[in-house]
Amino acid sequence: MTAPTSRSLGSTELKRLHREWRRRTPGRVALILDDVQGPFNVGALLRTAAAWRVEPVWITERCPRPGDAKTQKTALGSDRFVEVRAVERGVDAVAAARGAGFRVIAVELADGARPLHEIDLAGDICLVLGHEDRGVGADVLAACDAVAFLPQLGRIGSLNVATAGAVALYEVRRRTWTTAESTGVGGDDLLG
Repeated sequence: MTAPTSRSLGSTELKRLHREWRRRTPGRVALILDDVQGPFNVGALLRTAAAWRVEPVWITERCPRPGDAKTQKTALGSDRFVEVRAVERGVDAVAAARGAGFRVIAVELADGARPLHEIDLAGDICLVLGHEDRGVGADVLAACDAVAFLPQLGRIGSLNVATAGAVALYEVRRRTWTTAESTGVGGDDLLG
C-alpha cells in the first residue's frame, strides 16, 4: 500500500480554508498580558492572537509595545491584525474585559487552579497570562472568574509564557469547534 501524496495548499486554497474555519467559529476570545516583559514573548503572543482571531489584547504598562523592534521580530507584522489596548494595571484590564462581556480566566500554576480542559469555556472568554517568572499578579488572580493550569507530564515545571498562551488559546478555540460539531454547526468540506 502506498502512502497518499500531499502538497502544500496554494494561496487561494488557504484563503478558502481559513474563511471556512472563521465561519465555523462562534464566540469571542480576548487576551490580557499582565506584565509579560519579554518582547519576543509578546511578539509571539501577538502572532498567535492574530492566527486565532483574538481581540482585543490588553497589555499592561510594563509590557513591551507592539512597535518595539524585538517584539516585531517574532510578531512579523501580525500585530496589525490584532487590536491592542494599553492599560496601566492587570486589574484594569480584567475590569475592561468584564465590561466588554468576557468571562476572565487566568492561566497560572496557583492554589485552586483547575486543569484548563475541565473549565467551562462556553461564551466569550478572556485569558490572562502573566510575567515570565512571577506569573499573574495576586491582585489579578483574585479578580478573575477562574484560574486554570495546563497539565504537564514531564520533569519541567512550567512552559514558556508564549507557548502556554498558544496552547491555552488553541484549547479555547478547539472547544468551540468541538461544541459546534456536536450541534451540527459548520461545513462538511473545508476545502470544497
